[in-house]
Amino acid sequence: MNVVTGIDVLVRDGFKPLQGQRIGLITNHTGLTADGRSTIDVLHAAPNVELAAVFGPEHGIRGEVDEKVGDSRDLRTGLPVFSLYGETMRPKPEQLKGIDTLIFDIQDVGCRFYTYISTLGNALEEAGKQKLRFVVLDRPNPIGGVDIQGPVADADRLTFVAWHPLPVRHGMTVGELARLFNAERRIGSELTVVPCERWNRRDWLDATGLTWVNPSPNMRSLTEAALYPGIGLLEYTNLSVGRGTDTPFELIGAPWLDGRKLAEELNNRRLRGVKFIPIRFTPRASKFQREPCGGINIMITNREQFHSVNTGIEIAAALRRLFTSDWKPEAYDRLLVNRKAMSLLMSGAGPPEIEASWKEALNQFGSIRNKYLLYQAV
Repeated sequence: MNVVTGIDVLVRDGFKPLQGQRIGLITNHTGLTADGRSTIDVLHAAPNVELAAVFGPEHGIRGEVDEKVGDSRDLRTGLPVFSLYGETMRPKPEQLKGIDTLIFDIQDVGCRFYTYISTLGNALEEAGKQKLRFVVLDRPNPIGGVDIQGPVADADRLTFVAWHPLPVRHGMTVGELARLFNAERRIGSELTVVPCERWNRRDWLDATGLTWVNPSPNMRSLTEAALYPGIGLLEYTNLSVGRGTDTPFELIGAPWLDGRKLAEELNNRRLRGVKFIPIRFTPRASKFQREPCGGINIMITNREQFHSVNTGIEIAAALRRLFTSDWKPEAYDRLLVNRKAMSLLMSGAGPPEIEASWKEALNQFGSIRNKYLLYQAV
């Protein structure tokens, strides 16, 4: 039986929670019904519901832009589209004027530094300030809702890529995160989550019957989403993570990197569920554009055994050991956002010691998280 997402539940139930409401919609190209209709178009045509404005996150409402996004107008409906990834990262009071309810319908990928959940948090806060209802049309976590992995972000160093003290892989849906944000940060918004139906939180997206839609230009497959929490951590260092190639986040490299040496080191670690293959590649765009790079292809061999964040830490520790003068790790902390783990990495500590440093905080987060979960692991 296929999973039914929040928007399809809303349509089936005749838009009951929105009757007589003037609404603003935060969405992008991933906001689709099971039959492929845009949430924008569906709500624009909904009876006794007035869609007044659309708000778009990073990459824009069509998911095509890899830079700051400006305000625009939706060509099909003529509605104003306000960017939440431009001069401001949150809805402005004047943009919310006359709106009764803000709705959020975006597919997340299950990683703390993927910014759609930061947009969710900012919008939830603004709805709370303006005394608006906030409705989340929920969708499954595509990489499953059971595993939580990695260090919890330092609470005094939060940014748009670390909006709340979450671990790197949080194992929650956007609806569950909204519940957690609203309560733990005492936002006090009038929050409603329209849950998915028939989602078992053990299920990855390929078990749901739902169609994969690239949530951003460089997130092109479920495999890349699985790798992203670990490989994405390397993004700000002097490495390519495959942007400008056909398989972002499935490979890393640099002009100075000896892929055979790194692959041998990592394969000797005998990590579960993953193998490393030396490669050479030349990015067509982004970092090291048109420069030949040595590197590795990261191949998941068993998804159930694969541990994305620990694999990322293994790669970082190996780079620190093998390429001490070439790899510049200082920017690794921009997405790790954990002083203790970063200090251990810089000191040359091994992966087991680094991973042990966040275990207590991860367990504490797990206890908090349990209060806000909407789905069972059957």
